[in-house]
Amino acid sequence: MLPAPREPGHYRVGLVCLGNICRSPMADVVLRAKVAAAGLDGRVEVDSCGTGGWHVGHPMDARAAATLGTGGYDGSAHRAQQFATSWLDDHDVLLAMDAANLADIGGRSERVLLLRDLDPEGPGDVPDPYYGGDGGFLEVLAMVERCSDALVVELTPLVA
Repeated sequence: MLPAPREPGHYRVGLVCLGNICRSPMADVVLRAKVAAAGLDGRVEVDSCGTGGWHVGHPMDARAAATLGTGGYDGSAHRAQQFATSWLDDHDVLLAMDAANLADIGGRSERVLLLRDLDPEGPGDVPDPYYGGDGGFLEVLAMVERCSDALVVELTPLVA
């Protein structure tokens, strides 16, 4: 499902949501941890951004960071960035959190997909937990963990 790397033996994954303070940074932190655990760090790069610039330079939402902490992840280094069209050429694949984010970065293509296209429980949107309670953040964590596991399986032969 993932496109071939632009550079053999190296892969760049970009994760995209609206403000880069909840969903995409959670996915970023989880995927980085899974990539490292699989021994792929150095061959797979992961980063994230938001389509809006409201939070550029800010840490992730405190609820997102706390939820990551309950899962054993550390999101303290994250600082929000905004999507730029250069991401389309600088990454091997961009994975949007929902259909609106996908549309904001130009729509589906070989190198632009939804994160949940890789979800073993089925495709769909990663819901935005920002205006909800803690349960929404736990739901997002479960989704990004499943998708990250599936991503590592797909990435492994691409960087071998």
